[in-house]
Order: sequence, then C-alpha cells, then structure tokens
Amino acid sequence: MTIRDVLLPLFVEVILTFVMLFSMAFLRTTAIAGGSVATRDIALREPKWPARATQVANSFHNQLELPLLFYVLTILAWDTHHAGTVFVALAWLFVLLRVIQAIIHVTDNHVRRRGLAFILGAIVLAIMWAFFITDIVVGNIMFITDIVVGL
Repeated sequence: MTIRDVLLPLFVEVILTFVMLFSMAFLRTTAIAGGSVATRDIALREPKWPARATQVANSFHNQLELPLLFYVLTILAWDTHHAGTVFVALAWLFVLLRVIQAIIHVTDNHVRRRGLAFILGAIVLAIMWAFFITDIVVGNIMFITDIVVGL
C-alpha cells in the first residue's frame, strides 16, 4: 500500500470534521448575530444555543471522539508497515460509517439509525485494532489476511 492509499481515508475523516466545525461556527455566529443568543448566555459553555446549532455542534464533537483512535491507529499502522489491503478496506468502511452517522446526526437525527452507524463504526475500528495488536504481538496477521483477500 502507498502512503496515499493509507492516508486517504484519514484525510476524508479530517475533512468531515472540518465541515462539521465550520457548519457549527456558521450556525452559532448566525444565532449570535441574529439575536437569538446573547454571548453572556453561552460564555461559560451553557447549553443555550438554538436546537439546530446544538445538533451540528454535537456532530462536530462526536468527530473528535472515536476518530481519535482511528487517527492513532492509521499513523501506527503506516509507521510500523502494518497497513495492507485489509487495513485500508476497513479504514474506508469506518470512514463511510462516520459520514453516514454525521449525515443522520445533522439531518433527521434518527437516534436508532445514528446509533447503528456509530456502533458499526466502533466495531469496525475495534476489529482494526484487534488485527493490528495481534499482528504486532503474534505477527503477520495483516499479511495473511492480505494473501487470503488476494486469492
């Protein structure tokens, strides 16, 4: 795998995080400028934002939680030369589930669908970590899975 192959899913996750950040900033700035929120009411992180601004802010904050483990794993996998085809496929699946979760979060916010996307992403990430840890401790798991995928 090339560095581009390994880091491209990470870059998409970073872009998603910035999209949520700028969306949150826009909604919050609009709320302050429009007078629906006074700065004194939110200065100490009080939850006085309009519902839509809170919804997008929650999605942004969510992109800073579980993906942290994804960022660390991607860097470790690349640095230790344990990022093969299976790793990249799982990375793309994780990022796709994060995008789906974010879309649900900022649209209809259907909790069951959003929760399903979250838990599936967490499971994929846990599998990635399990493969990586096993590969480091036992050796060659990712190499073997890449061979099996290639058959």
